Amino acid sequence: MFANRSFKSIGFIHSPYKEKFAVPRQAGLVPSAKAELEILPPYNDINAFLGLEEFSHLWLVFIFHKNNESIKEDSWSPMVRPPRLGGNKRMGVFATRSPNRPNPIGLSLVEFHGIKQIEGKLFLQLSNIDLVDGTPIVDIKPYIPYADAKPQAVAGFAQDKPEPLMKVQFSVLALQILEELNYSYPELQQLIIEVLQQDPRPAYKKGKTDAKIYAVHLSDFNISWVNKGEITTVLNIESLV
Repeated sequence: MFANRSFKSIGFIHSPYKEKFAVPRQAGLVPSAKAELEILPPYNDINAFLGLEEFSHLWLVFIFHKNNESIKEDSWSPMVRPPRLGGNKRMGVFATRSPNRPNPIGLSLVEFHGIKQIEGKLFLQLSNIDLVDGTPIVDIKPYIPYADAKPQAVAGFAQDKPEPLMKVQFSVLALQILEELNYSYPELQQLIIEVLQQDPRPAYKKGKTDAKIYAVHLSDFNISWVNKGEITTVLNIESLV
C-alpha cells in the first residue's frame, strides 16, 4: 500500500482567470489566455529546466485549490453531472474530468513559450491555459507527441472539441473602453471573445435567452454581459486596479 505523504507545490500560476466562473472546461479552448508559472525555491534552479526549451507543450499537474467540495475529507461523490452533457446526465466520476474527486488533482496541457528570470525569480511563460489564478502546481512534464497523441482514441462523450456556442458582440460603451485600453491591453478584446464564446453560464441555461446580467473578474477587469439566444453582448468593462 502506498504510504500517505503530502505533495509540495513547486510553483503557482499567474492567470487572467481570477475566479472559477468562466474558466474554460479544458485547456486549448482559449488561445489568448496567457499565464506565467512562478517557480518556488528551491525548485527555481535553472538547471532543473535544462532542455525544456526544446518542447512546445507541457503537462501541468495541479491542485483544485478553489474547489471547496474536493478539499473536504470524504466529501467526494461517485456520480457527477458533466457540463458537456448539459448537466442533466450522471456519469461516474472516474469517467469524467470533474474537479470533484477523491483527491483534488488535475492535469492540464498548455503551450510553452520560454523561461523568464527576473530579480532571482523564475517564470515559465504559458498560453492556452484553463487554470485559476494562484493554482498550485505539483509537477511539470514535457508533452511527448508520439506517446501522448492518439488520434484514433475513443473519448466517450467528449470525442470532439466543442464548437463555440455564442456569437460575441460589444456595446458602444464596451468598444470605447477597449479602444482606450488597446495600448496597455492589446489582446483583451480577443480574450473576452474566446472566453464568452464558450458560454460559461450554468449548463442548464445553454442555448436559452437569459435576462440576467453576468459578470466575471478577468485579468484586471470586471466584464459584464447578457445573453439572448446565441448572442452574447458585452455591456461594460470596468477596471479593478
